[in-house]
Amino acid sequence: MLNGFLPHTVERDGVQLHTRVAGEGPPLLLLHGHPQTMVMWHRVAPALAERFTVVLMDLRGYGDSARPAPDDAHQAHSKREMACDALAVMAHHGFQRFDVLAHDRGARVAHRLAADQPRAVRRLMLLDIAPTLAMYAQTSEAFARAYWHWFFLIQPPPLPEALIASDPARYVRNVMGSRYAGLAPFDAAALAEYERCAALPGTATSICEDYRASASIDLEHDRADVAAGHRLTQPLRVLWGEHGTVARCFDVLALWRERAIEVSGRSLPCGHYLAEEAPALLTAEAFSFFSVDTQENP
Repeated sequence: MLNGFLPHTVERDGVQLHTRVAGEGPPLLLLHGHPQTMVMWHRVAPALAERFTVVLMDLRGYGDSARPAPDDAHQAHSKREMACDALAVMAHHGFQRFDVLAHDRGARVAHRLAADQPRAVRRLMLLDIAPTLAMYAQTSEAFARAYWHWFFLIQPPPLPEALIASDPARYVRNVMGSRYAGLAPFDAAALAEYERCAALPGTATSICEDYRASASIDLEHDRADVAAGHRLTQPLRVLWGEHGTVARCFDVLALWRERAIEVSGRSLPCGHYLAEEAPALLTAEAFSFFSVDTQENP
C-alpha cells in the first residue's frame, strides 16, 4: 500500500526498527498510533512525498519493528525510549533536524521527542490527543467508558496479554470499530495489515507495556517537565476529530497551551482516525503548516 516507499531496517541498541522512505525535499517523520502501523498513512504519505522526504517508521512493539522484552519499570516501552528510536531513524537517513506529523500513540512519542530534543524537531503536528498527563488527571466517566483500553491494558500481566493474543484480529476490529465511524473508513488491505501485525509474537505484550509505560514512567517524565516549567518551543499544530472522544472530553487547545509556547489548531469533521477519515483535509493542513520557512536552520 506504500508503493515507492523503500524499506529500510535501522537497529538501535539491539532493537530493529522498520522504516520506509520516499520523496525529496525537507525531511518529515510520520509516526502512527495504536493498534496500527505505518500503513495508516497510505492516503496521506504519497502526496506529502511530492514535496517532502517522508520517513515512515513502525514504533517498537508495532508493525514490523521488534518487540523488546518488558521490564519492571516499563523503561523499554517508554515514550522517551521510543523518541530515541525516532531520532536514530532520522539520523540513519541523514537528518539531524526535521518536522514531525504524528497520531495517537505516535503523537505521544513525538511530544516526548520534541521536549527532549528541541534542536532536532523543527515543527510539530499532533493528531487527536491532549497531553498524556492531563488526560489521566482529568479522566471522567465518559472518557473512561470510551477509552476503556487505557485502563484494561495497564492491568498486571498476564491477563490483558492473554485476552489480546487469544484473538488479535478481534481486538483490532473492536478497538478501531467502536469509534465514531466504525470500520467503514478503513481500506480492507490496511485493516488486514493491522490484523497481521497484531498477531505477530510479542505484540500483545508490547501493546500492554506501551500503555503501562504511559501510566507510570511517562507520567514521571511529564511531571518533571511541568515542575521545571519546561514547555515545547517548536511551533505546534494540533488537530482533532470533532466527533471524537478527545474533543468531547477535553479542551485540546487550552491543555496544549499549558505545555507549549506557540500553539494553533482546530477540529476536522471526522472521528479519531484523521489520516484515514479525512486524508485530503489533513494533507492540506500538513502542506500549509510544514511548508512555512522550510529552509530555516537546515
